[in-house]
Amino acid sequence: MSQIPYQPLEGRFVRLEPLAPEHRAGLEAVGAEDKIWQFTPRGGTIQQYLDAAYAAVKPDNHLPYVVRFLAKDKLIGMTRLFDISLQHRGAEIGHTWYHPDYWAGKTNPECKFLLLRHGFEVCNLIRVQLKTDMRNKRSQAAIAKMGAKHEGVLRNHMVLPDGRLRDSVYFSVLPDEWPAVKAGLQVRLDA
Repeated sequence: MSQIPYQPLEGRFVRLEPLAPEHRAGLEAVGAEDKIWQFTPRGGTIQQYLDAAYAAVKPDNHLPYVVRFLAKDKLIGMTRLFDISLQHRGAEIGHTWYHPDYWAGKTNPECKFLLLRHGFEVCNLIRVQLKTDMRNKRSQAAIAKMGAKHEGVLRNHMVLPDGRLRDSVYFSVLPDEWPAVKAGLQVRLDA
């Protein structure tokens, strides 16, 4: 693959839209909820977070998506496909946050389904990784429930905006694991 398509990814419950200037006001409103940022490093205000997200867009390397909940035609958060390596055919899914009203249900499984399907079936990746804060047990459980394989912990992996050192828990999905992960996510979305 010579390029990673940065295009809308639509499911039954959410649509992932490439980050665009017209999304800013909606994301500022949704991202003002402090509960979102307990384990997700925002660094400063939601406006500063969004400034960094817009600045990070880089074809074939860093692709932020906004998450639109289709039933209400409402922006509810963000996720990204980033640290993309065309040479090594890998990427990471992360920088994911949703308004707390959408923490349970179909939102996260469908976002992961859409990004993983894009990665494996369109982009021909051979590895997609995910990481989360060691303290974020809810996120670890969601990633494991999805079927990603636990790989380990990188200790003192990040310095957070408040100066605290973060240990990061890593998971991954490989192409031969994707069919089982895909089937499991489809079962959850059909329930």
